[in-house]
Amino acid sequence: MNIAPTPSQYFFVKNCSLAATAIGEQASSLFELREKLATIDESCIYFHFWGARMNSQFTHTQHHNDFASWAYHRLHDHILAEKLSVIDPTEFDTLEALRQELLETIERRLDDYDIVLSTKKEDRFHFIRSIIIIFESALIISQPEDLSKVIETLSPGSIFYHFIDARSRTSEKIDDFSFWLKMFGSKYDVLIENIQAIDSYFLSLRQLKDELMRAINNYFYLRDSHG
Repeated sequence: MNIAPTPSQYFFVKNCSLAATAIGEQASSLFELREKLATIDESCIYFHFWGARMNSQFTHTQHHNDFASWAYHRLHDHILAEKLSVIDPTEFDTLEALRQELLETIERRLDDYDIVLSTKKEDRFHFIRSIIIIFESALIISQPEDLSKVIETLSPGSIFYHFIDARSRTSEKIDDFSFWLKMFGSKYDVLIENIQAIDSYFLSLRQLKDELMRAINNYFYLRDSHG
């Protein structure tokens, strides 16, 4: 017998936006970037890895964060750009750990330099910090079988909040959908595994949404087809 979920088990969908603010900190060389990164607020690191995804025109290029893009286009250091671009923030439990990876990557590259060149004034790296603004919505998911039809209607901000930002909020450092499904015991372990296998960093929000729907639809189709 199926037991209906209680209101405490409902999934309350939220939306969000990122408020970006320049903090007046700039770097005109790789050495200065390293010095600033050592003490810059963590919200800046968050923004320069994730902020572009909230832009409706966002499309992935070969440079997956602002640091890699600056190294390529302003410093013209293609080797460093490649090394920075492959850093995946989802592999780090905290922004502090991500900061240390950035610092170590830059320090290793600085060791290769004979001369640390500076950029032009207009080519400096400008640090931006972000604050996430959360909005309530009228969307509520009462049971996992309704996930697909609700996700189909979600805005990019909701996908960002529940799939990306959630990793910094949930106790298990996972997305909100997986965290919610765990409330039902082991029943949806396969679906959780499929959702967690989705690459949240190297996909756009539109692609993330498509992959989420594909994972959910495939799971319930296979489950229902096997009785």
